[in-house]
Amino acid sequence: MNSLSTWLAVLTTVAMLLIYELAQFLLSRRNPAAISRTAHALLREQWFESVSRQPGSEILAVQALRNSLMSATMLASTAVLGLMGTVTLAAPSLNATFGKAVVGIPQLTPRMTLELVLMALLFASLVASAMAIRYYNHVSFISSIPVGSAERQRWLPTGIAYARRAGVMYSWALRHLILVSPVLACLLHPFAGPPVSAAVVALLYGFDRFEGK
Repeated sequence: MNSLSTWLAVLTTVAMLLIYELAQFLLSRRNPAAISRTAHALLREQWFESVSRQPGSEILAVQALRNSLMSATMLASTAVLGLMGTVTLAAPSLNATFGKAVVGIPQLTPRMTLELVLMALLFASLVASAMAIRYYNHVSFISSIPVGSAERQRWLPTGIAYARRAGVMYSWALRHLILVSPVLACLLHPFAGPPVSAAVVALLYGFDRFEGK
């Protein structure tokens, strides 16, 4: 897996994902209403504001947050299991390359590059899902405070901000797990990476478009 064509396939696979994410980031800055992740972040803010105005909605809000918390926990479990498996499989080759390198810079192979990218994606998914759990946990406490109380009003801005952050972190955790697919395909066969990457980009493009009013 050291040929020039293999390197081109690996770099193309990773570059397509990076370019798409960069384009989505720039578009979200220029036109937030056209991107689902920013529109959904606003939805969560307005949801928390809405339930904070309705007396008796505390139980309903906590139940909704509990479902989100369970979903984020499942993502975290999936990411940590995938990360443990990847580290177990990649450890021998990484140790042979970096741990036993005596002279000069260790040779970076296409397979090792893909393994590092895979571990980075899984680790990022784990961190994002853990942060989502953290924020959802805090928001659930704020949501359980009786509506109309002075304490609820004092923590209202924090609850709005945390509801938004929790959703954003959950979105990133799920996105990083989806981005694992092209990397795995490229590990199985280098030339399977670019078409799978193109398919994932097309899929994400459909999900990322927001056409709501």
